Amino acid sequence: MTITRFEDLEIWQLSRELNRIVKGYTHREAFSRDFRFIDQITSSCGSVMDCIAEGFERDGTKEFIQFLSIAKGSCGEARSQCYRAFDFSYISSEELNDILLRTDVLRSKISNFISYLKSCDLKGKKYK
Repeated sequence: MTITRFEDLEIWQLSRELNRIVKGYTHREAFSRDFRFIDQITSSCGSVMDCIAEGFERDGTKEFIQFLSIAKGSCGEARSQCYRAFDFSYISSEELNDILLRTDVLRSKISNFISYLKSCDLKGKKYK
C-alpha cells in the first residue's frame, strides 16, 4: 500500500488525537490561566504532528527520517510537560496515565517507522 497523504499515516493520526486531548485540558480554569505553560505544552504536542506532516511533504526519505526524529523528540517533550501538568494539579493521575500510554505508543510507532525507512530501499521522489 502506498501512502500519498500524511493524513493517512497512523502516527500523524495518533499525534493529532494527542494534541486534541491535551488542548482540551488547557481549557480548565486553573490550567487556562497559565499562559506560558499552555503555549509550551500545545507547541510540543503540535510539533509532533506538524513535523510528521512536514517531513512527509519533503519527498525525501532522509529528510523524512530527520523530521520523524524531531517529532519523536517533541513527543518526549510533551510527555515531560504532562508530568508537570499533573504536578501542578492541572490533570488527574488517570489523565496523566492516559497521556503517558499514548505518548509511549506514539514514540514506539515513530521509532519503528524510522527503523523501517532506514532499512528499506525507498528513496522518495527527490532521489529517483
